[in-house]
Amino acid sequence: MKSDKKTVLVTGASSGIGLLVASRLHENGYEVIGTSRNPEKHQGKLPFKLLQMDLDDPQSIASFGKQLFGHIKQLDVLINNAGYLVNGLAEETPIEFGKQQFETNFWGTIRLTNELLPYFREQKHGKIITIGSLLGLVGLPNVSYYAASKHALEGYFKSLRFELSQFNIKVVMVEPMSFKTNIGESATVAEGTMGDYDQFREKIIAYTRKTFDDAPEPTPVINTLLRTVRESNPKFSYPVGKGASIVLLLQHFAYKVFEKSILKSINASK
Repeated sequence: MKSDKKTVLVTGASSGIGLLVASRLHENGYEVIGTSRNPEKHQGKLPFKLLQMDLDDPQSIASFGKQLFGHIKQLDVLINNAGYLVNGLAEETPIEFGKQQFETNFWGTIRLTNELLPYFREQKHGKIITIGSLLGLVGLPNVSYYAASKHALEGYFKSLRFELSQFNIKVVMVEPMSFKTNIGESATVAEGTMGDYDQFREKIIAYTRKTFDDAPEPTPVINTLLRTVRESNPKFSYPVGKGASIVLLLQHFAYKVFEKSILKSINASK
């Protein structure tokens, strides 16, 4: 299905979900611009253009709008995808790890969005799609700072959606469960040093490893992203993954059942 050559910016487009969705959009006739910290390492392998941008560098973001619009005339869709994972039990994870998690996943995403908002407002149309996580709606052990950063994105973009509706700018969150990507391999892992957690830590590491090993391919996430790009009036929230609706139902209406099921699975892990 061909589009009318709308332009889509995908952050973190050199690997993982970003690479997959950027490639699918390109195949479907969209003009795709991706971002990467080191585009020169990947550009020769990709069918779409990569621009340099680092979410951890405010100066890189501050100059990005001018750089981007040197290559395109208008931007129809921004897909905020770039980010990473911090693993570790909450008390054992250094605060510095948590601050960096927020600097990238939350503040970097917000800075880039704000950098591009004047262009969207001038156009009087646009779409901002942010890839959050089901962990932005549900908390689990061993990912406290990651879940917190994704919860923060949910709250921010909920508010922003109201404020931008007057400019015909749509704001969307896509919230995947666990899928097979490189996020686990590239995660920052906090070293466990507190003896009181030794038994639980051993089980949660096994549980986390099994979760990544058993995760399905991310095709449903890519299909959902393409759907939100195409929809003229998308809703705000798109949880993705088998059982996501049940997890959210239990979270809201039977939290103890949800909690017991998670702990049972962790305690059974080896």
